[in-house]
Amino acid sequence: MMKGSRSAKPRKVTQESAQTSSSSASQEIDEKIAELGDWRGKTFAKLRQLIKEADPEIEEQVKWRKRSNPAGVPVWYHDGGICTGEIYKDHIKLTFFKGASLEDPSQLFTQPGSLRQAIDFHEGGKIDEKAFKALVRSAVALNSSSKRE
Repeated sequence: MMKGSRSAKPRKVTQESAQTSSSSASQEIDEKIAELGDWRGKTFAKLRQLIKEADPEIEEQVKWRKRSNPAGVPVWYHDGGICTGEIYKDHIKLTFFKGASLEDPSQLFTQPGSLRQAIDFHEGGKIDEKAFKALVRSAVALNSSSKRE
């Protein structure tokens, strides 16, 4: 295999490489936001800020790179996957890995599912910051409780 090419096998992530990976991913996400330069960049930056405010220990990664999406998909982790962030032409989608197991009293989820659930954000839409951060904290708590069992 050529140097720099990616293997299909998952690699073992050490504490040191996870930090480097997270730092590198954060920089890539910063660059993606800057490239957008429209409402999607501003909205995605705000959602990312809220995620980090909800859980300052959350890790960022970029996964699932492919020819049709070489930038990959931003993913937030804390004791497991919390959510992914995808940017489309007309909306931003945040998909929560265990969304169906989360309480959503403010009914933020717009895309129901039996396991994952998503929230779509559109141009001009208002973000319920308090409810969104509560949802992120709830996802972190669910992952953390699952890890202890």
